[in-house]
Amino acid sequence: MHSPLQVQIVEAENQLRTAMLRSDVAALDELLALDLIFTNHLGQLLGKDGDLAAYRSGVLKVVSLEPSEQHVRALGDVAVVSVRMHLLGTYEGAPANGDFRFTRVWARSQQERWQIIAAHAGLIAQ
Repeated sequence: MHSPLQVQIVEAENQLRTAMLRSDVAALDELLALDLIFTNHLGQLLGKDGDLAAYRSGVLKVVSLEPSEQHVRALGDVAVVSVRMHLLGTYEGAPANGDFRFTRVWARSQQERWQIIAAHAGLIAQ
Protein backbone atom coordinates (compact mmCIF):
# COMPACT_ATOMS: atom_id res chain seq x y z
CA MET A 1 0.00 0.00 0.00
CA HIS A 2 1.26 3.47 -0.91
CA SER A 3 1.37 6.41 1.47
CA PRO A 4 -0.40 9.63 0.35
CA LEU A 5 2.99 11.06 -0.62
CA GLN A 6 3.84 7.99 -2.71
CA VAL A 7 0.46 8.31 -4.44
CA GLN A 8 1.33 11.89 -5.41
CA ILE A 9 4.64 10.74 -6.88
CA VAL A 10 3.03 7.87 -8.81
CA GLU A 11 0.55 10.39 -10.26
CA ALA A 12 3.43 12.73 -11.21
CA GLU A 13 5.18 9.76 -12.89
CA ASN A 14 1.98 9.06 -14.85
CA GLN A 15 1.82 12.71 -15.96
CA LEU A 16 5.47 12.50 -17.05
CA ARG A 17 4.84 9.31 -19.04
CA THR A 18 1.87 10.91 -20.83
CA ALA A 19 3.87 14.06 -21.60
CA MET A 20 6.75 11.99 -22.98
CA LEU A 21 4.42 9.98 -25.24
CA ARG A 22 2.77 13.15 -26.56
CA SER A 23 6.03 15.14 -26.80
CA ASP A 24 4.09 17.68 -24.73
CA VAL A 25 6.82 20.25 -24.12
CA ALA A 26 4.52 22.50 -22.04
CA ALA A 27 3.69 19.66 -19.64
CA LEU A 28 7.34 18.56 -19.50
CA ASP A 29 8.33 22.15 -18.75
CA GLU A 30 6.10 22.05 -15.65
CA LEU A 31 7.45 18.68 -14.49
CA LEU A 32 11.17 19.40 -14.92
CA ALA A 33 13.01 21.66 -12.49
CA LEU A 34 14.86 24.63 -13.95
CA ASP A 35 18.20 23.25 -12.69
CA LEU A 36 17.55 19.63 -13.82
CA ILE A 37 20.53 17.28 -14.06
CA PHE A 38 19.72 14.45 -16.52
CA THR A 39 22.09 11.72 -17.67
CA ASN A 40 20.58 10.05 -20.72
CA HIS A 41 21.03 6.48 -21.95
CA LEU A 42 24.17 7.50 -23.87
CA GLY A 43 25.82 8.97 -20.79
CA GLN A 44 25.29 12.53 -22.02
CA LEU A 45 24.53 15.18 -19.42
CA LEU A 46 21.54 17.37 -20.24
CA GLY A 47 19.81 20.20 -18.46
CA LYS A 48 16.17 21.11 -18.73
CA ASP A 49 16.64 23.10 -21.95
CA GLY A 50 18.48 20.24 -23.63
CA ASP A 51 15.89 17.67 -22.63
CA LEU A 52 13.00 19.86 -23.79
CA ALA A 53 14.82 20.63 -27.05
CA ALA A 54 15.07 16.89 -27.83
CA TYR A 55 11.27 16.60 -27.65
CA ARG A 56 10.58 19.94 -29.35
CA SER A 57 12.84 19.19 -32.33
CA GLY A 58 11.80 15.56 -32.73
CA VAL A 59 15.33 14.26 -31.96
CA LEU A 60 13.59 12.09 -29.34
CA LYS A 61 10.30 10.48 -30.29
CA VAL A 62 8.64 8.07 -27.86
CA VAL A 63 6.00 5.80 -29.41
CA SER A 64 5.38 3.40 -26.52
CA LEU A 65 6.41 3.52 -22.87
CA GLU A 66 5.29 0.62 -20.66
CA PRO A 67 6.34 0.80 -16.99
CA SER A 68 7.04 -2.11 -14.65
CA GLU A 69 8.99 -2.69 -11.45
CA GLN A 70 8.25 0.78 -10.08
CA HIS A 71 9.77 1.58 -6.69
CA VAL A 72 9.01 4.84 -4.87
CA ARG A 73 10.84 6.10 -1.77
CA ALA A 74 9.29 9.28 -0.39
CA LEU A 75 11.10 11.35 2.23
CA GLY A 76 9.29 14.59 3.05
CA ASP A 77 9.82 17.03 0.20
CA VAL A 78 11.97 14.62 -1.83
CA ALA A 79 11.18 11.29 -3.48
CA VAL A 80 13.26 8.81 -5.46
CA VAL A 81 11.74 6.63 -8.16
CA SER A 82 13.26 3.66 -9.92
CA VAL A 83 11.20 2.26 -12.75
CA ARG A 84 11.80 -0.20 -15.54
CA MET A 85 10.32 0.91 -18.86
CA HIS A 86 9.91 -0.90 -22.13
CA LEU A 87 10.41 1.88 -24.65
CA LEU A 88 9.77 2.02 -28.37
CA GLY A 89 10.91 5.13 -30.18
CA THR A 90 13.77 6.87 -31.92
CA TYR A 91 16.72 9.03 -30.85
CA GLU A 92 18.48 11.09 -33.52
CA GLY A 93 16.61 9.05 -36.16
CA ALA A 94 17.91 5.70 -34.92
CA PRO A 95 15.75 3.12 -33.14
CA ALA A 96 15.88 3.50 -29.36
CA ASN A 97 13.91 0.41 -28.48
CA GLY A 98 14.43 -1.72 -25.44
CA ASP A 99 14.16 -2.02 -21.72
CA PHE A 100 15.44 0.94 -19.76
CA ARG A 101 15.79 1.68 -16.07
CA PHE A 102 15.04 5.25 -15.05
CA THR A 103 15.97 6.73 -11.70
CA ARG A 104 14.38 10.09 -10.93
CA VAL A 105 14.63 12.41 -7.95
CA TRP A 106 11.49 14.47 -7.39
CA ALA A 107 11.41 17.53 -5.12
CA ARG A 108 8.47 19.63 -4.01
CA SER A 109 8.95 23.19 -5.26
CA GLN A 110 8.13 26.36 -3.37
CA GLN A 111 4.92 26.41 -5.40
CA GLU A 112 4.06 22.98 -3.91
CA ARG A 113 4.53 21.24 -7.28
CA TRP A 114 6.54 18.07 -7.69
CA GLN A 115 9.38 18.49 -10.18
CA ILE A 116 12.26 16.29 -11.30
CA ILE A 117 15.59 17.68 -10.12
CA ALA A 118 17.79 14.76 -11.25
CA ALA A 119 17.35 11.75 -13.50
CA HIS A 120 19.34 8.93 -15.03
CA ALA A 121 18.42 6.56 -17.83
CA GLY A 122 20.19 3.29 -18.53
CA LEU A 123 19.64 0.61 -21.14
CA ILE A 124 19.17 -2.82 -19.57
CA ALA A 125 21.45 -5.40 -21.18
CA GLN A 126 19.61 -8.32 -22.76
